[in-house]
Amino acid sequence: MKKDVREDLGLKPGQSLELLQELHILTREGRINQDSRRKLKQVHHLVQFIEKLLLEIPAEAGHPTLADHGAGKSYLGFILYDLFFQPRGVGHIYGIETRAELVEKSRELARRLGFERMSFLHLSAADAADAAQLPEQIDVVTALHACDTATDDAIAFGLKKHAKFMVLVPCCQAEVAGCLRQTKALALSRTPLSELWRHPLHTREIGSQVTNVLRCLYLEAMGYQVTVTELVGWEHSMKNELIVARLTGQRKRSAAERLRAILAEFGIADLEPRRFPGLQELGSDSNL
Repeated sequence: MKKDVREDLGLKPGQSLELLQELHILTREGRINQDSRRKLKQVHHLVQFIEKLLLEIPAEAGHPTLADHGAGKSYLGFILYDLFFQPRGVGHIYGIETRAELVEKSRELARRLGFERMSFLHLSAADAADAAQLPEQIDVVTALHACDTATDDAIAFGLKKHAKFMVLVPCCQAEVAGCLRQTKALALSRTPLSELWRHPLHTREIGSQVTNVLRCLYLEAMGYQVTVTELVGWEHSMKNELIVARLTGQRKRSAAERLRAILAEFGIADLEPRRFPGLQELGSDSNL
């Protein structure tokens, strides 16, 4: 039966069925429902992206390190540990989550499975950047379906921790849409482009799109090369945009200028100091 389950789910050799059962992806009888199958497919696909990045990081003492923001039940962290960190005997995963009960359950599961190099912290992404429990440098930052501004907080964390890679799958995004609603009357009198967000449904959709475009420009301005792609097919999830950022150290003033121009065009320039700090620090050594 186990062989059939492994083949059916596309599991890798040695991947723990016990872990999948503990995560309630599999039942004790080895069965899986459609919702869990979709969830597992998303996590496996993301793991494939992240494994390739982890292989680029030298396996020095304590590395690679990975911080997973909005970890929830830590499906991603546990499966990454099982497939990558455990077999290699190196590195550390930090799961960061605001719900205390999920943090405690993850800690208990890690103890039970002997996953010694996993830590779970009851913190927000915003507070984690200054938390003493985390090292000064984190190699990879992930945020899978972190809601609204939690993705921005994860980016800020990655910048402070000099992350070599950031892997982000944004979820619901309300802040920009809220700003667009507040300035809609002025925008309608100023530019025909405001028709793109005149109707409430379009406001939400444009807000989401603009948010992710601004995030990508911000990452480029702060020294990252950015790739945007789909996580899985749209039939599996509507929250499907995968942003992968690779640290180059080459800040781009042109990206900062475009970011500011978009903020101005949409009438939301007030967001810059709150969501995009550091743009003013770009000096003459930045790429044009």
